[in-house]
Amino acid sequence: MTNSQVRIERDSMGELSLPGSAYYGIQTLRAIENFPISGIKPLSTYVDACLFIKKATAIVNGELGCIPQDISQVIIQASDEILNGKFRDQFVVDVYQAGAGTSHHMNVNEVLANRALEILGDEKGNYKLVSPNDHVNYGQSTNDVIPTAIRIGGLLALEKTLHPALDNAITTLENKAIEFKDIVKSGRTHMQDAVPVRLGENFRAWAQILTEHQNRIYTASSDLMVLGLGGSAVGTGLNTHPQYRLRVVETLANLLNIPLQPAPHLMAAMQSMAPFVYVSGALRNLAQDLVKISHDLRLMDSGPKTGLKEIQLPPVQPGSSIMPGKYNPVMAEMTSMVCFQVMGYDNAIALAASSGQLELNVMMPLIAYNLIHSIEILGNTITALTERCLAGITVNRERCLAYAEGSLALVTALNTHIGYLNAAAVAKESLETGKSLRQIVLEKELMSEEQLAQVLDLEQMSGIVPLPNKANEEYY
Repeated sequence: MTNSQVRIERDSMGELSLPGSAYYGIQTLRAIENFPISGIKPLSTYVDACLFIKKATAIVNGELGCIPQDISQVIIQASDEILNGKFRDQFVVDVYQAGAGTSHHMNVNEVLANRALEILGDEKGNYKLVSPNDHVNYGQSTNDVIPTAIRIGGLLALEKTLHPALDNAITTLENKAIEFKDIVKSGRTHMQDAVPVRLGENFRAWAQILTEHQNRIYTASSDLMVLGLGGSAVGTGLNTHPQYRLRVVETLANLLNIPLQPAPHLMAAMQSMAPFVYVSGALRNLAQDLVKISHDLRLMDSGPKTGLKEIQLPPVQPGSSIMPGKYNPVMAEMTSMVCFQVMGYDNAIALAASSGQLELNVMMPLIAYNLIHSIEILGNTITALTERCLAGITVNRERCLAYAEGSLALVTALNTHIGYLNAAAVAKESLETGKSLRQIVLEKELMSEEQLAQVLDLEQMSGIVPLPNKANEEYY
């Protein structure tokens, strides 16, 4: 049989013709025909998660004598080949598919079975020797494999994408905090003048915000390490070896170098989507603050002539099809759009998680795609923002100082010396007459010139009182 020919496969519903070159089988083909919905194929990380599960189950079922050792070995070999990049185009089921993820699950089973058959010198589709159901899927069900794959996919995505991106962003922001530690600028609350702050502390605050979000994500993701694998169809472990449940989780943990553990109650682990909601909520929380940071960057860079222009974001592309010389804060704009998408995914995950019935939540394909995709696009976004925006930010020192010196909010420092009402009167007169705060206070003889100079010292006003024994207090 050549790759240009077709082959016939049969299942419980009948038979269909497939391309001879296809590694997927008849159940995958039915899903292709049934679900021409979005054109979005399964995420690579999600496929990897399924393959690691199939490799671990093949190892354990072979060791326990549940499937022949030679069949176990070719399934392992096929898994490794695909994990190393081969046959990736064979995972073709739309992300919006049959409930629980059966279509994608069988796509994985069929590709592994057919590649195993090919390794053994047999024809694809001849499932007597290696069966997608009886061998690749021995002791498993979509209902325990897919929630496990979502967990593993989430952990892999966090490890490869989001955590490294956050680490880099936090370091970059901390470096900028040091670089800008002596720059005094006007603070703003309610989008109005407020007392002075240090530009470096703006960046240090952002670094701290991201650090706290990363810690929340670490906490939430620990729930993903508790697996219901071994529950088979409904959490009872039907058709599994008595030792399978513990050994398969141990094997998977060793393959991934992740401290995975078996769930204390398999049925609970298979029914509840709470771990995914928990992680998604942490991602949404991060996204909300990333939007705030990206908006701050755009405001501080606004201009160049009619905005704040306290900082300069690196120009990375022309900003207009009609206005020459215009550059826009495109990396910050992109960041907000991605974050809005993550927030939308989080809402969909919450709705899907609440829609389980009895022994199964059939909305898992939606949760799988939305959760893993959220992690990956957030990680990619933070990496791009860091490398093409944050790392190259420069400061307009003169503009920052002018705003700080010209802010009416400086009058706040006078409260404890001349009283709130007198200070308010000084501010009002300054705004109406254009006189400086200093001039009005001296004219009214409310303070001496020496006292006023000390109280209106911008360096002192913008400092932060360090906590005791903090190693970074020299920056304040």
